[in-house]
Order: sequence, then structure tokens, then C-alpha cells
Amino acid sequence: MNHRDTPSTAATPSTAATPATGARRSDADVEEIARLLPPPAHRGLPHERYLHHKERLMRRIDHNHDQATRTDHTSRTDRTSRTRPAHRLLRPALLVPVSALALGGILATGVALTSGDDAPAVVSTGRHDARNMRPAAALLDQISDAAGKGHALRVRDDQFAYTRSKVREADLTSGKAVVGPLRDTESWVSQKPGPLRKLGVTRSEGETLPINAQLGDTHGTPAGLGRPTYHWLSTLPTDPEELLTYLYAKVPKTDEAERDQAVFDCIGSLLGGVTPPETAAALYRAAARIPGVTKVPTAKDVTGRTGVGIARDDTTFGARTEWVFDAQDLTFLGSRSHLFKDTKYGKAGTLMSAEAVIDFAVVDKAGQVPAASRES
Repeated sequence: MNHRDTPSTAATPSTAATPATGARRSDADVEEIARLLPPPAHRGLPHERYLHHKERLMRRIDHNHDQATRTDHTSRTDRTSRTRPAHRLLRPALLVPVSALALGGILATGVALTSGDDAPAVVSTGRHDARNMRPAAALLDQISDAAGKGHALRVRDDQFAYTRSKVREADLTSGKAVVGPLRDTESWVSQKPGPLRKLGVTRSEGETLPINAQLGDTHGTPAGLGRPTYHWLSTLPTDPEELLTYLYAKVPKTDEAERDQAVFDCIGSLLGGVTPPETAAALYRAAARIPGVTKVPTAKDVTGRTGVGIARDDTTFGARTEWVFDAQDLTFLGSRSHLFKDTKYGKAGTLMSAEAVIDFAVVDKAGQVPAASRES
């Protein structure tokens, strides 16, 4: 996720060379040449190490906080630190170049990587240029149409968005990706506009833990990208261009992340849960305008469900994030991320994170499980 805006393609200057007479260039000439040169390489901390240290820092902060307030829960700190107030409980910004929160992204062996006509014909030269990814744009257009036909809900501020998922994550704190087992996760996220200090609860492996306000939100986290309530999502622009412009302006920036990937991961974190149909449709059409998005003809979620996929490679981190959709009705099945090249964290193909959405609904109180989910 590169935080520099994607540079516009510039023609190579035919008169920029130093004249044979050796005369000094004017200041204007120097500025023009400097503008045409590529930006200098960033020499900051490598992205993998940045994520590693950030994860360790947040674990330490969460650990200290829990010790001070609830000493009987110190052994649960690691899992608590992984929760976040979104449709998903992954924290992709710390696991993969998500995000996002994820809100999420993911791998299972046997994934069909994009090749041939499914890859962009040439490098995109603009942030909103979708002409070079026609297969992906066509699929996202179909997915958008299907999502837009969903039923809008009436969600009260005192209700909770319920999501049941199957999740696998790679722990990076050792410096290598250590993939954990597949586990069931349930979350209940408050729909109050906030700001809230307690955003909801999550249940995994028999434990029910709070979802606390985001780091830095000392007065609570309001509804927004960090806590996308149904009502807040309904206020987003439904024009794809306007929505994409909004996301590029609002998605948090970091020195180590590709900007396009950050926005792609942000959109991914908003998928697969309780979302207004018009907003979901606009999100898919906005994603089609992000450079580097490709179509995956055959993709699988972490449970083995097969469908079609939309993917993007983060060249900075060396990871591919993929969204998986049902091949028949184009509903969102889940997301996954894996390394597409060897990195310090592992070999190409190493799982980074994976999530399959099993069920979602709106319920009246935290801990309440919809009847359909209880029966499955």
C-alpha cells in the first residue's frame, strides 16, 4: 500500500539533457527534470518488520491494560488483542497488509492464481483506471448487481450485528508465520452511533471476551471505518467514483503500505456482513476501479467452498489478498491471504489469514444466536 499517490505517466523529455555547450540549466529546467524522475526509494523499516514490531507493541499494550483491570484474564490477552470492531474479527493490518481490519483477507492450498487474460494487460497509470482489468471489472459488475438486489434492513441503535465465521490466522510475533488451527468465531457488534468504549463481544474456543475501543480512542470509538454500523454504511456515497475518492481520503495512511492495497483491504473488511444493499453494490464497483485488481476463475474459501475470486497482490509485502464468491448467486463466501513470493515470514504459498463467513444477522442483544445459526 504505497502512500504516495500513483504517479501519472510522463513522456520522456527529449530536451532535458545538458546542452553540448555546458551551459548551466535554469532553475525551471532543474525542477522539471526532478519532477520527471521517479521518487527516491524508501529506506525505512521493511514492511514485514514494521508489522512484526507493531503486533508486539499492541500485544504489550493490551496485556498491560488487561492486567490492570482484569487480572483473571491475563492468559486471554493474545486473543483479545486480535479482535476488532468490524464485520470480521481479524486484524489484517497486523497479520497481512489489510487491514484491515479487516476488517480481512486469506489462503488454502490449491488456490488458482490469475494468469493469461485474467491479469491486467499493462500497468495502470491512474487510480481509477479500470480499462486494464476488464475481466475483474466485468465480474465485479455482476457481483454488484447481485448485491444490490438484497433487502434493506431496519436496524435499531440498540441492536447488534451478529457474524459467525471460521477463521485461520498466522501469528507473526516470532518473525515467521506460524499458522494456527481453524476455529469458530462469533461476534456481536453494537449498532449505537457512539463513541463507545465497549463495542461488543466475541466468542471463540469457549471464551466470550469484550471488543474494546480502538487503540488511541480514549473517549470511545465512533461509528465509521473503524466501526462500520449499518446506519453509518448507509450514509456512504453510492456513486462508485465518489465512494472511491472518499475511501482514498479517509483510509488511514502508513509509510509502509501500498495506498491502493490499503483501500482494497478496507473494502474487503466491509464485505460479508450486515451491509445496506446499495452500499455493497457501490463497494464492488469502486473496487473495480482500483489498479491491480484481477479475476480468479476458481477460488476456495478456508472451508473448501469453491467459487470465483477477486484478488490483488501487495508487491510491498509479497502477499495476495483474495475475496471468494459463490459461483451461482455471487454471494460473498470469505477472504484469504497468502504469500505469493518468498519473504522473511515464509515461503511462497504460506497462509497469512483466512476467514469464511458462515452466517450473519441482526439480533437484539449480545450473545443472542439466530435460530438458523443454532441449527447449522
